[in-house]
Amino acid sequence: MNDQYQALYQSFRWLVPTQFNIADVCCHRWAANSPDARRIAIYYEDEAGNREVWTYARLAEAVNQLANGLVRMGVGKGDRVGVVLGQRPETVVAHMAAYSVGAVILPLSSLFGPDALEARLRDAEARVAIVDAASSGNLLQVADQCPALHQIIGIGFADERVLPWRSLLARQPSEFKPVPTLATDPAILLYTSGTTGAPKGALLPHSVLIGNLPGFVASQDWFPKPGDVFWSPADWAWTGGMMDALLPTLYFGHPIVATRARFSPERAFELMERYQVTNTFLFPTALKAMMKTVPAPRERYKLALRAMMSAGESVGQAVFEWCQTALGITPNEMFGQTEMNYLVGNSQRRWPAKAGSMGRPYPGHQVAVIDDEGRPVAAGEIGEIALNRLDIHGYPDPILFLGYWNNPAATAAKFTGDWCRTGDLARIDADGYLWYAGRSDDVFKSAGYRIGPGEIESCLVSHPAVANAAVVPKPDAERGALVKAYVVRTAEYAERDPQALIQELQEYVRDRLAAYEYPKEIEFLDELPMTTSGKIQRRVLRLREEERAANAAQAAT
Repeated sequence: MNDQYQALYQSFRWLVPTQFNIADVCCHRWAANSPDARRIAIYYEDEAGNREVWTYARLAEAVNQLANGLVRMGVGKGDRVGVVLGQRPETVVAHMAAYSVGAVILPLSSLFGPDALEARLRDAEARVAIVDAASSGNLLQVADQCPALHQIIGIGFADERVLPWRSLLARQPSEFKPVPTLATDPAILLYTSGTTGAPKGALLPHSVLIGNLPGFVASQDWFPKPGDVFWSPADWAWTGGMMDALLPTLYFGHPIVATRARFSPERAFELMERYQVTNTFLFPTALKAMMKTVPAPRERYKLALRAMMSAGESVGQAVFEWCQTALGITPNEMFGQTEMNYLVGNSQRRWPAKAGSMGRPYPGHQVAVIDDEGRPVAAGEIGEIALNRLDIHGYPDPILFLGYWNNPAATAAKFTGDWCRTGDLARIDADGYLWYAGRSDDVFKSAGYRIGPGEIESCLVSHPAVANAAVVPKPDAERGALVKAYVVRTAEYAERDPQALIQELQEYVRDRLAAYEYPKEIEFLDELPMTTSGKIQRRVLRLREEERAANAAQAAT
């Protein structure tokens, strides 16, 4: 194919206006124009199968009503508004209303328990929280422990401590003059997923949406095209759902499908068929489940899919090839994180995708693999992925977060000079493609060999017995650590003899990877510990192994 990468990357220039507001570009500008106002913004389907269609005009009217309500509650510029909702139209309304009044949105997953909600609401000093019936019990349980929380707005339930959503909006005018904001003003307070430690609040400016657009457009094979419809199961309370799906789709004035039902492979295909979804973002975990459950989807479903992005973990060779053969789609892998999303990835229509590679830096982002002193490492060597504050032309990169909320020490520790460190390791090849080597604290040494879990996990998942896998070090006095694999079996292999299957999997990996990489020990689990954003919590498994080793050592004395 014609590789257009260098021309695109070298010629790209940021155009960031001084004044910029996410609500204006994702909602109000479409509603202000009669033909655009009639465009569909949201297709919604709840757990029971009830469906709604929201146009941009309907969305803007509700946004203006909520914005008026927030102002009357005393919410002003910079105040935090917590949103504990799943994928539903009211979530979008809450976002756009908060941006419209100059407030900072605090997205919170509906899967959070009371402790997680309290920690974030207290730390952020949220003034208002919006919640539906699914999370109301958890929120109300901790509301009194959040002294800054003055008002709770409730959707779909009644409680004397809560102001009903419908009543609030019904009393408000449908016109509102948005508060002007600078592109550099804070817009989103997004807590990290806690993969490697206590969650930290990353404060993101309005300009972060502009920073995400080059990667979004490229990874979705030059979105938008006429008729494009987007869907992703990614939670809108996380970077993946918000920045890789929701906000960019609305920025371009196209429809997004929202659903509150629990993810399942069959339902994913049904939704994509029903709404003729053209573009999607699917975690590797979801793709693995879809591949195992529906190996030949085009024989059962009439799909309109034209582009797919995947991120969070490595897709791996087996899933990559299944997407190509079974879906007719080459997945564009992407890498980013809460503090700086959409940094590296593929765009198979514009430059070749290499199976298993994270791709190349997207236009607008100066990315390098650096050593401990902040110097770029040689091709083929492993280092830490980092983003420079400035692009290759010397202009500030709008994708970078403003800092950690009330945590200047953590913010400073994130940087080495102008390089913002990701904590993720990779090597870069001669063509400029990055190859993921794991989190800096996921990589370990065994008998002197440096082990990254990603390649071993991908190999295991390519076996028909494995639905998912996680590789961690098991402390060992002789080797320092043994390669230990936690495996979730597919239904077809659940009743097989465990010891025979362990031996089969060990030989399978040994035949395909280096001899030192095969798992010396395999343990079967019903499910792996995951973050609510769909990432494997290897830290939990690693701590389990360390605790077991400590207990064994104590018992031996």
